[in-house]
Amino acid sequence: MVGFFKYNQMKKFGLLIKVLLPLQFLAFYAYGQKIVPNHVQFISSDDSPTDIIEKAANVVPTARQLRWQQLEVTGFIHFGINTFTGKEWGTGAEKPMIFNPTELDAEQWVLAAKEGGIKQLIITAKHHDGFCLWPTKTTDHSVTSSPWKAGKGDVVKELAEACRKHDMGFGIYLSPWDMNASSYGTDAYNDLFIDQLTELLTWYGKVDEVWFDGANGEGPNGKKQVYDFDRYYAKIRELQPEAVIAIMGPDVRWVGTETGYGKDTEWSVVPVNNLDQEKVAASSQQNVNVKPTWDKSKEVLGSRESLFNAKGLVWYPAETDVSIRPGWFYHASQDDKVKSPEKLLDIYFNSIGKNGVLLLNLPPDKRGLIHEQDVKSLKEWKGLIDGIFKENILSRAKGNKQSLKVLTDGELATSIIPKESKGEYVLEVEFESPVEFNYLSLQENITRGQRVEGFILERLQGEKWLPVAEGTTIGYKRLLKLEVVIGTKFRLRITESRLAPHLSEIGFYKD
Repeated sequence: MVGFFKYNQMKKFGLLIKVLLPLQFLAFYAYGQKIVPNHVQFISSDDSPTDIIEKAANVVPTARQLRWQQLEVTGFIHFGINTFTGKEWGTGAEKPMIFNPTELDAEQWVLAAKEGGIKQLIITAKHHDGFCLWPTKTTDHSVTSSPWKAGKGDVVKELAEACRKHDMGFGIYLSPWDMNASSYGTDAYNDLFIDQLTELLTWYGKVDEVWFDGANGEGPNGKKQVYDFDRYYAKIRELQPEAVIAIMGPDVRWVGTETGYGKDTEWSVVPVNNLDQEKVAASSQQNVNVKPTWDKSKEVLGSRESLFNAKGLVWYPAETDVSIRPGWFYHASQDDKVKSPEKLLDIYFNSIGKNGVLLLNLPPDKRGLIHEQDVKSLKEWKGLIDGIFKENILSRAKGNKQSLKVLTDGELATSIIPKESKGEYVLEVEFESPVEFNYLSLQENITRGQRVEGFILERLQGEKWLPVAEGTTIGYKRLLKLEVVIGTKFRLRITESRLAPHLSEIGFYKD
């Protein structure tokens, strides 16, 4: 048995099977909402707390953000001068002559990443030391001055081509801080940086992500740079409009730690106070280039209390980054410190499983290869994941097969609203015979917004419902590892929600 209330009501509006029309119009006409779903919602002084929560429930991702979220696992390639000096941060004074990988094989990087389930790779085209991995026209401090391939090599090109060959997303990390550029700390440096961005975004085909960090120190002249991020964003939107701009950008934010572990309560809908309503009105919702500003150290971003004093709300999801090794660049001394498959699995559940995207760093060694130990750990990690999620036990439940299909079809845009009862939304499932599982997966249809604030999974024992698992936010995905649960009848209660929740997927799994 599967208990739903709004199945037929939704079906007549064409919302259940597949969302094909623009979401904002479907939502508006199907439910008569005052608020049209959008990437940005402005708050006026006349809005009541109820109005603000309704607006928060109708903040949705842009197309580029949605694509990025569905990647789930992306990869970082930290490679450059630091690989050959053994440092994590260079100084800008290193000689390009030391950059000389003997067996560089970008295709090996891509294939190793694919074996680990990674869907996109981001290359450190330039780190803080200013050494460029492509033959830029802006400086001689690049591969053109190295002995690698007699100065004719292009690491960025080789990775871009390997990614295209193997259907892997491709991204660029370009450090705004440059310890080598003599113009750093002056207005001229922003011109140089735009020139570097232009090369990277026009020479190598489609770029899916541009990644900036916030490092800002002194250059050769002892000065710090005032980064013209608005100009950088505009150039990226012009040249690669489908690319997400991450971390020091308007599309994706840093979760706040480099451990790989996200927060137990993670909202993709966050308050913002630095939006210009006129500028947003003159643009499309896909091209809002404003990075929200607030204290990242706060444990929970996007709580109800934080929304009430904001001027606006935006969709700003979290990326959770970590390296497969203790360092971000390769160090031979860390060959025996590669994270185990089991550790990576725990990170998986605490990043992707907490409404984030995991960015896992894979640093090539001096040969220009992902080390064998890293490759082994990646492959075994993927094996553990595949073993757990091989079968969704919920698909065995009896009752409404169409409803079960919606919740187990792997399609984000198909979703249901559970039955409403006493201020909660309740979904019951029943099996012909006892089943056992020890993993729970929940997903909201985030194309309709992120709404769930609290949930409890319960098992019926005799005449009593006993709690099995509980949590706060769901968002794109929530994963929980449980003690082994055995039973025939279960119910999921959405105890708190910002408007009616749209549940996309529910999974019971056993490793």
